[in-house]
Amino acid sequence: MTHINTLDPGASPLDYYGYELRRYREAAELTQRQLGDIVNYTGSMVGQIETARKLPTQDFSERADAALGTGGALSRLVELVMRSQLPGWFRQVAELEARAIEICTFHTHLIHGLLQTKAYARAVLGSLDQTDLDDRTEVRLARQRIFEKEEPPVFWAVISEAALRQEIGGPEIMRGQLAQLLTFEDNPRINIQVLPFSAGVHAGLQGSFDLFRFASDPTIVYTEGYGSGHPTANPDTVKDCSLRYDHLRAAALSLKDSAELIRRVMEERYGEPRASVA
Repeated sequence: MTHINTLDPGASPLDYYGYELRRYREAAELTQRQLGDIVNYTGSMVGQIETARKLPTQDFSERADAALGTGGALSRLVELVMRSQLPGWFRQVAELEARAIEICTFHTHLIHGLLQTKAYARAVLGSLDQTDLDDRTEVRLARQRIFEKEEPPVFWAVISEAALRQEIGGPEIMRGQLAQLLTFEDNPRINIQVLPFSAGVHAGLQGSFDLFRFASDPTIVYTEGYGSGHPTANPDTVKDCSLRYDHLRAAALSLKDSAELIRRVMEERYGEPRASVA
């Protein structure tokens, strides 16, 4: 197998994962094909992961852990692998998401990445670049595992109504994305409010931003440009954006009314029948 004897486990988290997978497989006296048959992946896929030419998924890692008796080692490692595949300028943001006890976001034209479906994320990421699209999509979705932690962060999202109506990927993908937002209705740790067009002038007209709050570290404000991110703990900026966010939440619809607007947009714009009310 190409590079299998020269793979440097210290080169990157992806290389280390491949090295460990090969080590566990050989200790179990299994060929790549045999392991593939057990975990329902091809032997070729196992080989590509072992040689750091293909990203492992969470599903693959969990199956390989079970097959090889690793005690969950690969599943724990895959999160680090996924984070290492993010654009360099965005890795700090993923670390902030993983450490924060509260995340407050305001987005004007897209659904936040932590709430995106696979189809929606794929459509967004593939708008100009189809290269390694499957892997890049998996990397983005892996960030959502912060909600599976024993103590997940409290997440507040104020979303402009424009993001609901901006058709990304077609009606079917948008129906799925809006349906995904509605699945959080009864989750007190994931709160979604829609800022309606009727709000008019509002405190977020300067653009999207995120607030990350921590148990003991200073709050950080994050804004984003083309191919660059700008985190800051500047007290004046944090104070200003915190005030803006309070006003945005006040101007947005309630959680209940936001869910109702999402349902209405699904019906009127994307053809999803609304559930009847008893």
